[in-house]
Amino acid sequence: MRITEGKMIHPSDIHTLTEFKRNSSELIERLEASGRPQVLTVEGRPKVVVLCVDAFERLAAHADLAQATEGVRRGLEDVKAGRTMSLKEFEAKLRQRLGRRPKA
Repeated sequence: MRITEGKMIHPSDIHTLTEFKRNSSELIERLEASGRPQVLTVEGRPKVVVLCVDAFERLAAHADLAQATEGVRRGLEDVKAGRTMSLKEFEAKLRQRLGRRPKA
């Protein structure tokens, strides 16, 4: 997805829902060619953002990476703060939580 002039949504990428219905083929071609999201409005207010599949998949991949990075960051903070336990302690707590007998 390209960002134009520091903005995610370019004014030329805003359309009414009615316009999108009338010219859907043309607007989908523009969407695929530009890679930019198209905003559809209803009664003058933005209601829907339409993305091509490639742009959506890139966006989802970035979200997954951000979520994984945040998980690693929290984990490193836990290690630094001493909020850790051994595998043996973890297994015992998990067995207790699941209502299973301790390992012999």
